[in-house]
Amino acid sequence: MSTVPTQIRINADVKKQANELFNDLGMDMSGAVNIFLRQCIMRGGLPFKVEIPRYSQELLNAADEAKRISRDPNVPGYTNMDDLKKALEG
Repeated sequence: MSTVPTQIRINADVKKQANELFNDLGMDMSGAVNIFLRQCIMRGGLPFKVEIPRYSQELLNAADEAKRISRDPNVPGYTNMDDLKKALEG
């Protein structure tokens, strides 16, 4: 099977993260892209769902609150379950 060189443009950070992942899986970027393209061909489309998530306002508000709480130095934090349990019981 012959191969041909192909160029694509990728965000530098995305490329770095993808390369680290693929290295952990024992493959390189070229191998991963080939697997992706073969799956597209086999399935007649993308091998995963492509959609715009539609989150409820309640979920978005909860996420904002969680972010605010996580950055608030006055909110106590716990490094182990025992301390958390004591705080919840006390």
